[in-house]
Amino acid sequence: MTNPPDRRRRRFDPDRRDRIIDACLAVIGEVGVAGASSRRIAAAADVSLGSMTYHFAGTDELLREAFGRFARHVSDRFEDHLARATDADEARRAVVDLITSDVLVDPRELVLTHELYTLAARDPGYRELTHAWMARSRHALERHFDPATARLLDALIEGLTIHRALDTEAHDPDEVRRAVDLVTRPLAGTPPTPT
Repeated sequence: MTNPPDRRRRRFDPDRRDRIIDACLAVIGEVGVAGASSRRIAAAADVSLGSMTYHFAGTDELLREAFGRFARHVSDRFEDHLARATDADEARRAVVDLITSDVLVDPRELVLTHELYTLAARDPGYRELTHAWMARSRHALERHFDPATARLLDALIEGLTIHRALDTEAHDPDEVRRAVDLVTRPLAGTPPTPT
């Protein structure tokens, strides 16, 4: 028995959901959340609008999945850098490297990060994503530094990374090294913080 001529055969496409998520991130990286319409994302993923509604209950679900994937991707890189460090000095060098040459170097990642922060500022559901992202960063830093230092260092990394990405003047890597040292090395005469 053959299908009626007007009925289309569904194409087997097991990666369609992942492709939609990746396309969502690509579109947001180009035009921001405000410009990321379902139609534009579907076109970037090369799927029908019906596929969008089949795989995601709505735009919010797609955005949460996409930003969750993005945060995990950046966190994985962050953790990988710090996991290779065998002591605090190597960890300091890894942090400097993250700030000066790895995190948010891609302009798309900068846009995605700020779009996620904007959503998180308005919606506690997205704040859960940013909280989990920060917790993973601090956990990676705590392999080498006490929790209080890890929290300060995480904030320093974020701040310096954003400044470096948005500033119109080049940043001196030695300034980054000095800042990391100020946060991670105890002042003379100060007892070390217990771990």
